[in-house]
Amino acid sequence: MPMPMPDHSPRFSVIIPAYNSEATIAAAIDSVLAQSWPAHELIIVDDGSSDATADRILAYGERVRYIHQSNAGVSAARNHGIRAASGDWLAFLDADDLYLPDRLRWHAEWIQRNPGLDFYVGNFEHRDETGRPLGTGMAGTAVGQRLLEQAGGRREVIMEGEDILQFIEHQFSDVRCLSVPKPLMEAVGGFPAGIAVGEDVYCIVQLCARARAVGVITAPMAVYTVHDTGAIRSDSLRAQAESVVTFTRLRSDLRDADPGVGRALRALVRRVRRDWATALLRQGRRAEAIRAILPELIESPGPTALRDLLSVLRGVKGRA
Repeated sequence: MPMPMPDHSPRFSVIIPAYNSEATIAAAIDSVLAQSWPAHELIIVDDGSSDATADRILAYGERVRYIHQSNAGVSAARNHGIRAASGDWLAFLDADDLYLPDRLRWHAEWIQRNPGLDFYVGNFEHRDETGRPLGTGMAGTAVGQRLLEQAGGRREVIMEGEDILQFIEHQFSDVRCLSVPKPLMEAVGGFPAGIAVGEDVYCIVQLCARARAVGVITAPMAVYTVHDTGAIRSDSLRAQAESVVTFTRLRSDLRDADPGVGRALRALVRRVRRDWATALLRQGRRAEAIRAILPELIESPGPTALRDLLSVLRGVKGRA
């Protein structure tokens, strides 16, 4: 049973965007309603579903707030939920993922003890569609591993300075583990419209650009389900191309940010360009691989860009 929520506590509005999610939405809802720290409200924005998603949601009655909109995409759905939220803190979950039982409590108790941190993130589990564990977010990146070592077995660690910049390039957490004050989310404009891939990373980087200190929970807080039929896995080349577009736009939007943020964003764009070019090479699309990497040399000329170009050219020669 969820514990009673103490007075003067953070009030979480949990927002779930849902589109044709009849098979998974109930489990997502149940994971929020089972939290050891009850949410102030659970808002589910139905993004124009054509299946039985609405019926599944409405079966929960007054335990959830149901909002319907014409299909406009996941960013628009989350932003609709943000506008409707009455809590002072926002948390998010996708309709095919799960919260682990203490996800809200761990952040809430830390907020009460240390309200001066800008926002809070945390570790999460990757699982396949059968529930088999595939690893954790923090273990998969150098900055995540460094923070785990710094924590020394403790559940909480504060991310600052260079670690935030490394997190911009190699995020080990994501939107399902994000807890953010509603005014801060409104200040960055919520989630970006018109972006097909990486809208959650885009939003978190915007938050990082304003942050001095971020709270990180080192224990898994949520479950990200990896689907073989998901858009990114089923059409990885298109997703990589879209990622380049997303993060190039982000770098432009943050062109006046702190120089360290600009450096981290250049590294992020360089990495996604290199990954895209490498994927094209593996499919024998050599001319496209060169075109994918060339803008890096034009936009950020220097030894690193030249090395990346030469690496692709060697790959082209090796496959010729």
